Formats: sequence, C-alpha cells, structure tokens
Amino acid sequence: MAVSANRLELLQIAEAVATEKSIEKDLVIEAMEEAIQRAALSRYGKENNIRAQIDQETGEIKLSRLLEIVSVVENDATEMHINEAQGRNPDAQVGDFLSEELPPMDFGRIAAQTAKQVIVQKVRDAERERQYEEYKDRISEVVNGIVKRVEYGNVMVDLGRGEAIVRRDEQLSRENFRNGDRIRAFIYDVRREQRGPQIFLSRTHPHFMAMLFAQEVPEIYDGIIEIKAVARDPGSRAKIAVLSNDSSVDPVGACVGMRGSRVQAVVNELQGEKIDIIQWSPDPATFIVNGLAPAEVVKVVMDEDTQRIEVVVPDDQLSLAIGRRGQNVRLASQLTGWDIDIMTEAEESQRRQEEFRQRSEMFMAELDVDEMVAQLLVTEGFVTIEEVAYVPAEELASIEGFEEDIAIELQRRSQERIVAIDQEYRARSRKLGVSEEVAAIENLSPAMVLALGEAGIITLDDLGDLASDELISTEDGILRAHDMSEDIANEIIMAARAHWFEDEPELVTAPETSETTDGGPEDQPTPAGAG
Repeated sequence: MAVSANRLELLQIAEAVATEKSIEKDLVIEAMEEAIQRAALSRYGKENNIRAQIDQETGEIKLSRLLEIVSVVENDATEMHINEAQGRNPDAQVGDFLSEELPPMDFGRIAAQTAKQVIVQKVRDAERERQYEEYKDRISEVVNGIVKRVEYGNVMVDLGRGEAIVRRDEQLSRENFRNGDRIRAFIYDVRREQRGPQIFLSRTHPHFMAMLFAQEVPEIYDGIIEIKAVARDPGSRAKIAVLSNDSSVDPVGACVGMRGSRVQAVVNELQGEKIDIIQWSPDPATFIVNGLAPAEVVKVVMDEDTQRIEVVVPDDQLSLAIGRRGQNVRLASQLTGWDIDIMTEAEESQRRQEEFRQRSEMFMAELDVDEMVAQLLVTEGFVTIEEVAYVPAEELASIEGFEEDIAIELQRRSQERIVAIDQEYRARSRKLGVSEEVAAIENLSPAMVLALGEAGIITLDDLGDLASDELISTEDGILRAHDMSEDIANEIIMAARAHWFEDEPELVTAPETSETTDGGPEDQPTPAGAG
C-alpha cells in the first residue's frame, strides 16, 4: 500500500531533527508519540489511559486505549469487566490489559501547539543528556569555539556539539569578546544543572597555560619535558616549573624556543601575560631560589615542619624579590607550596644581633655569669641551659677562654638551675590540681605537665580523651612549644588510658600437664595388688 506524503513527512522530520541535534532517531519518535498521546488525552479525556504508536516504516499513527481487566468495575474509562473482556478474548484474565483501538483524530490548533511544545522539550532534554555524556570525560581539555553571545559579562561559546560558558571571573582582565569571535579555553568542570548540563570554560586556570605549552612544545607532548608546577596572576604574570627527563635536553630552552618563538605563542594567546620559565628541583631550597628569579638570593633558612622559609636578599634586590604588590613572592609561594618570608641582609643582621643579645642575657641571668662568658656560649651555638648542662665537659673546656674548672662550674650551675626550675614547675602544677599520676607519665617533663595543667588537663581521663593533634598541632597544640613527635604523643595518651583496661578480665590458660622423661616414680605403673 502507498504511504501518504504526510506520513512520510513525519518520518523525514524525525530524521532531520535527530541529525541536527545529534541524538537518536528513536528518541525523536518517542517524543512525537508522547506529544500525540497528550493531544489525544485532551480530546478523549485525561481520565483515559491512551497510548500512541508511530510505525517507523510507514509513518502510520495508531491510537489505542488500555483497559485493565477487573472483576468489579469502578472506573469505566480505565477498567473492563472480566466477562466482557473474555467475550472479546477468551484467554483474558483479571489483571491483564486489553488494548482498544481508537479512531484517527485531527489535531486542532491548541492540540498541535501542545504537541509541538512536548516534542521541543523532549528533544531538548535528549540533546542535553547527549551533551553531558559527551563532555563529562573531557575535563582538563583545551577546546576551540565561537562566541555565540555575551550576557552580563559571561561569554556563551558554541563548541559545535555543545554550548559552554566562560564566566566573567574566568576571563583575562583585558579581554573583550564579541559575537563571532574565535575563543580557546580550558574545560575545568562539567555538571548537570536545572537548566541542563553546563560546560564551564576558563582562560585564567593555571592548567590552561600548561596545556598551551604542551601544544607548542613537542618535548612536553612526548613526555621528555614534564611540567611540575604552575602559578598564575591571570593577565599579568605567571611562573611555570619544568623538568627534563633527558639530561641532553634543556627544559627551559625547549620551552622558550628559537628566539622565544614557543613562549611567545603562549604569551600572545594570554594577551601579553609575562611568563617566567624556571627549572624544577627536588631540593626545596634550590627550587625556591629558582622560583624567586630574577631576584638574587644570598641565604635561606628553612623550617620543614611548618613549610616556611626565610629568604635573605641583598638590600638593593628587595623590591625585585617581592615584586609589584608582592606579585613575585606570591607566585613563587604558590609555585613551590612554601610560605616565603623575604628580608634584606641588613634586617637579617639586625635580627641575628637581637637574638645574640637575648640569648646572652638569658645565660647571664640563669647561670649568673658575666657578659663575656655568656657571649662565648652563644657564639659556640649554645641556645639553652640544658645544652650546657649535659654536653660532655671536655667539649665545654675546649672553648677558647674556658678552662676545665670553668666548664665544670658552668655545668654544675646549669644542672642546679634545671632542678630549681623543675621544682618550680611541679609546685605550680600541684597548685593547678594536676594529679600525681599525670606527672609520673614517662616522656612528660615538668614543663609539659605545667602546660597541661594550664590547659585544664589535670587527670588521666582528661589526658586520655585527647588526640595526638590536640597535643602537638603547630597551631593550637597544648605541647606545641616542646618539639614532640607524633609517636611520643601517642605513647603519652596510651599511658594515660592504661587504667581504663585494668578491670577487664584476663584470659586464663589451663596449665600444661608436665611430663617427665626420666622415668621417675610418678611414671611407674602401680604394681598389681598395691594399696
């Protein structure tokens, strides 16, 4: 039989929409069926259970009403009595559904409009799902697109098979896009939202610059050169740390390119952003010195526990090391992951002199010695009276200007002072109510016990309830000033908890039966008739 033009047109429309929106044809047909079904409900009544079906070969539309077979009919629109159903189909059973064909219908203006809205919505939903599935695994890629429109500073980008957004805070400050402009950006997130999937692009993300270098430098793409870290002040300045896995390849030179051609291509894409390319080093001090380029560094003092480093630069290099508005040191800190404190040689010298004076005064007060002796101790590197008390006497005596009797006297005074201080700490701890059980725990010095008491930790239960971080955290740990390791902190806490387990029953094992191997009397058989 010949297929009418209208029916063929229906299939052609479905094919065209599927091709244009890059979705399956079945999804478009399904949307059309739902639209026809809704139009039929408005015609026959919404209380009916109506189904529409489109033949994908002929385009013929079939409408039917589903009726549930029941023993007692409560709703004529959706139910049919079992007797009537068996009159039509002897095999019908209660609970089955019977399909009743409906005559074809002409769509009115309102019904057609409703159908159109349903189709548009279903196709849009299918398109959004396809777009999400396609781009969800493409995060961290660089894509090219065309500016579709600009809304309140946000740039909507046509990627060909999807639409993305570059928010205002993800654009470079000097950029101004217009409709039709080509744009290159970095996909940093893809997520479902109420309005459909959103593809978020960025031109300020540090990885965007890294991906641009990977496109311009073949050695990075091949894995010969590795980008270890990137820090950016978008649109102004950036630092990138690179490492070569081939000793014959200079990583910095390869990224710069012949006459700067490679780095210049990246700079042009980033609207003139200045880029410092530095060599990565596994040694933090060397890496930080490289990261502060172009400033020269005289000396560094590192604190690995707090990831903090003090950098000393010549007086005339201070502004260069800090950079405009702190930009250079801020980027170096982001690049290396260390907190960086910059000071001049003059400031460092002044600080050392102040430390020298304070330590000298401490030794003069604690050991009752004159200024010259105190300064000799500080010059030799002694910081606390504990170091003086317990260092070998011959080491003290070897200091120029000290004799053996002076060394012995210094150690005696140091030890007496330590005992006096400990007694003072114990007295203050008792006054605070710290229990003797807490004070007796191994690895807790009198100074530590006092610190616990001042924090309100006075019983074994108080101490046992703590976690190791609460003792040694560098920010607010109770014993943070005492340079304690995590293992020691855990030992102290477990010692405080020991009494919690004293009342638990112990496992008692049955005594083993002793066996003698020397043929003693207990092993001899009893003679017959004995006893």
